[in-house]
Amino acid sequence: MDLIKIGKFISELRKEKGLTQEQLGEKVGVTNKTVSRWETGTYLPPADVLMIMSELFSVSVNELLSGRRLTEEEYKEAAEENLKQAIRTSSFTLRDRIDFYKKKWLKDHIAFMVLMGVVLLAVFVAAVVLREYWLGFAGMILLLVFHGVRNNAMMTYVEAHAYDGTGK
Repeated sequence: MDLIKIGKFISELRKEKGLTQEQLGEKVGVTNKTVSRWETGTYLPPADVLMIMSELFSVSVNELLSGRRLTEEEYKEAAEENLKQAIRTSSFTLRDRIDFYKKKWLKDHIAFMVLMGVVLLAVFVAAVVLREYWLGFAGMILLLVFHGVRNNAMMTYVEAHAYDGTGK
């Protein structure tokens, strides 16, 4: 598998669609720097991104991995070899994908996390200032509820993206 050839093909397809690296990155959920790294052949896009780009550019994943449009005969010949090479060179383990999507969810929901922190801090400060210990107890319960909500929402997101790649 020739990463430079694949990268040039991705660049060519992106330009045919009139997209910038940043616009392509937004469509597939990565930064423009990541798109640049694909296009320069630094590394291969993950399988779920290859499937998204396949639909976006109206080419097969096999063609993306071959770095060119294929005839029907070439397609059959290239399919098995591309699959074997993709499996051999894949460096994104399931653990890596889970960690990536956890960090992405946290980054995307930082405002919610800050709001929860401010609410908790306000409850605990009120408990101390008013000397109402039941407020401190309520704050502890609120902390557990916020943690549960955050963890459940994050893991739902992670499972939808890391396991099947559909995002649904």
